[in-house]
Amino acid sequence: MEGIVFVGIQASGKTTFYKRNYFDTHVRIGLDMLKTRNKETILLNACVSAKQPFVIDNTNPSVVERKKYIIAARDNGFTTKCYYFQSNLKDCLGRNQQRSGKKNIPEIGVKGTYNKLEIPSYGEGFDEMFYVYIKNNELFVKEWKNEIR
Repeated sequence: MEGIVFVGIQASGKTTFYKRNYFDTHVRIGLDMLKTRNKETILLNACVSAKQPFVIDNTNPSVVERKKYIIAARDNGFTTKCYYFQSNLKDCLGRNQQRSGKKNIPEIGVKGTYNKLEIPSYGEGFDEMFYVYIKNNELFVKEWKNEIR
């Protein structure tokens, strides 16, 4: 049982990473799909009650926003993982411009999330942490090594 929290600004690769790595094994919990925090909480509670692995696919830019997911997971016997999507603002804005409809976030929204972004840490309660980065339109993962547990 694991609860995974994604951290990164819009258009940094989070949903694509989920689809490629966790679609068949973990429930995706994200505001893009659910639209309200109430629905998000209901689905999170259902996952922890059913011992169902889950991924929180939101931007989760602050320690405060991530805390509730970590607590819910840890209090229910889940291990917690964090994937931090390293974000070059210019590149994310460029990818965002290629999106259409509601998936295209106004530039001010992307910049606002970027400005609120707090780098995650083991001190928040994560059992494992990873960096995800995009190079030549491919997603790569490396283990978090900048911090002692």
